[in-house]
Amino acid sequence: MNQEQFEFVKNGKGFIAALDQSGGSTPKALAQYGVSEDSYSNEDEMYDLIHEMRTRVITAPAFNSESIIGAILFEHTMDRKVEGKYTPDYLWDEKGVVPFLKIDKGLADEENGVQLMKPNPGLDDLLKRANERNVFGTKMRSVINQANADGIKKVVEQQFEVADQILAAGLVPIIEPEVNIHSEDKAESEEILKKELMNHLDKLSEDKNVMLKLSIPTVDNFYKELIEHPRVVRVVALSGGYSRDEANLKLTANEGLIASFSRGLSEGLNASQSDEEFNKMIQESVKTIYLASIT
Repeated sequence: MNQEQFEFVKNGKGFIAALDQSGGSTPKALAQYGVSEDSYSNEDEMYDLIHEMRTRVITAPAFNSESIIGAILFEHTMDRKVEGKYTPDYLWDEKGVVPFLKIDKGLADEENGVQLMKPNPGLDDLLKRANERNVFGTKMRSVINQANADGIKKVVEQQFEVADQILAAGLVPIIEPEVNIHSEDKAESEEILKKELMNHLDKLSEDKNVMLKLSIPTVDNFYKELIEHPRVVRVVALSGGYSRDEANLKLTANEGLIASFSRGLSEGLNASQSDEEFNKMIQESVKTIYLASIT
């Protein structure tokens, strides 16, 4: 583990940019960017276009360590280059931004009100490659749709089981049990989730540290105990379908919780914008998310 990066992630001021749209979510991300599905005819062309978009974001002047602590990358982005350097190296060497990698293979079908992560038999090989590419940490997502205690328990058990595998590889895991913001019993799900998370965190040895990525809670400062837990490096929030303005407003009410927005960051960006227009939009997005993250 890079100790300089660890200290920056733990104590730095700013937020984590989520640039990790995968195969399933990439067409939607490109469409929001103004690139329709008829602009590409196969997966390789699609990934070329999304990398062009991400490169434009990462190389924007406002995308730097003054406001951004880390960036979560998709596997294809990790293996591609920005201005001649592999993306993780470019982020750290040129921008001072810590690289993370999305490592899950998507969601299983819903059962007991939740969606676990699909099996990931190639994870050890992926973690080895992540280390070779100088990645600091990882991220993996499950989804909670209902306040089902058995389902939520299984989500957290799976997340920490995989986290052990990631920690053994020398990387810092971001555990992401997302609570669906449209769930009718969202607050109840969050109560069950916090209890399960605390139970697992309390069992971690002192040499094991994790991060958490959670939906912005229904009750302000509800995750205070998680943020202050000695085994938690940082707690970050996903935008979860909220607009950037709405997510920023909700985030501001939660002290110590910082953003890890995807759609919230890319909102308003378009392939047809000039570099000046694009960079101005990125600057404004970064500024508002940063301010919401330092409250």
